[in-house]
Amino acid sequence: MIYLDNSATTKPFGEAADAVDRALREDFFNPAAAYSPAVQLHARIEKGRAQMLRTLKADAGKLVFTSGGTEANNLAVFGALSALRGRGRHVITTTVEHASVAGVFHTLEENGYEVTWLPVDAHGALRPDTLKNALRADTCLVSFMHVNNEVGAINDILALSELTKKHCPRALVHCDGVQAYGRLTPNLSVCPIDLYAVSAHKFHGPKGAGALYVREGVRIEPLFMGGGQEGGLRSGTSNAPATLGMLEAAKVCYRTQRELVGRLSGCKRALVEGLAGIGDMFVNGPPPEEGAPHILNVSFLGVRGETLLHSLEQHGIYVSTGSACSAHSHRESRVLAALGIGGERLLGAVRISFGAFNSPAEMPEVADRIRTEVAHLRRYRRM
Repeated sequence: MIYLDNSATTKPFGEAADAVDRALREDFFNPAAAYSPAVQLHARIEKGRAQMLRTLKADAGKLVFTSGGTEANNLAVFGALSALRGRGRHVITTTVEHASVAGVFHTLEENGYEVTWLPVDAHGALRPDTLKNALRADTCLVSFMHVNNEVGAINDILALSELTKKHCPRALVHCDGVQAYGRLTPNLSVCPIDLYAVSAHKFHGPKGAGALYVREGVRIEPLFMGGGQEGGLRSGTSNAPATLGMLEAAKVCYRTQRELVGRLSGCKRALVEGLAGIGDMFVNGPPPEEGAPHILNVSFLGVRGETLLHSLEQHGIYVSTGSACSAHSHRESRVLAALGIGGERLLGAVRISFGAFNSPAEMPEVADRIRTEVAHLRRYRRM
């Protein structure tokens, strides 16, 4: 098997899986309890929280543990706006956000907020001048992603956040960092982002765990009430197994980040070289060398992406046609459409995403199989 859908989810590191297993079998205590084993478990979690906060290069602020990226993004936007009552009703986001952000902004529109949906450039990135022209005196929140989950476009989050703070000092800046964390390092001591969301299963941790960075001095309100865990921002018994697994994955990612990014970039480069020469092939989004190291989105005219996906599956190669969160809706990619991609190119798109368990040595086999399947499917189409 060659698994190339790492933007959808990743295989956990052994250290992360071991941490989950140990917590389920041995450290099964409620970390809020008062007896010694629970207190020790709580201390381990808090130590890991501080370590993970340092991976974001954040001098101050807090890390709120959540059930994943979707909850972290919802908590960031809904929680911040709930705390900002009376500070304006204008919010800004882009047309290519993940569903966990886009859905929030559609809900805000339904509840009386004025949402400005900004277009992106042909590579999928938000241009600073586009944002500048949309900022207003009553803008209270701006939201953009760090790395696009479908095409791998990288936003200049430093320029975008500084621009927002320059023209709207009281506006909050939210960034969806789910596809960036563990590969691209945000420096939140320099970058004036107020809220930054991550998800464990995107960086070789377990599913069911995520985190939201909240800058010092920024107020948000919880989405639901209960026992007041996570400083009152995320009530509910702590999911210690998933949290500990996430913390281990974060440690591995940042201990080996240079090696990991080199591996991902090597996989991408080797596959692009292997696919060279296939006629009517297009790279969607940024040029391969300019995008995130782990995401490659390509189209083959005359071949439907979903058909190619299943053809590759028969040979043990797993790719996707877009965001896993909307994979079963059978709708065309709104991200590619926002980039001006349509027709056969839109229908023929596949996303190939690399992870820590892939190797550049696998890519010639993948490229050869894609070449063979594309040729076969094109012949079949002409019959």
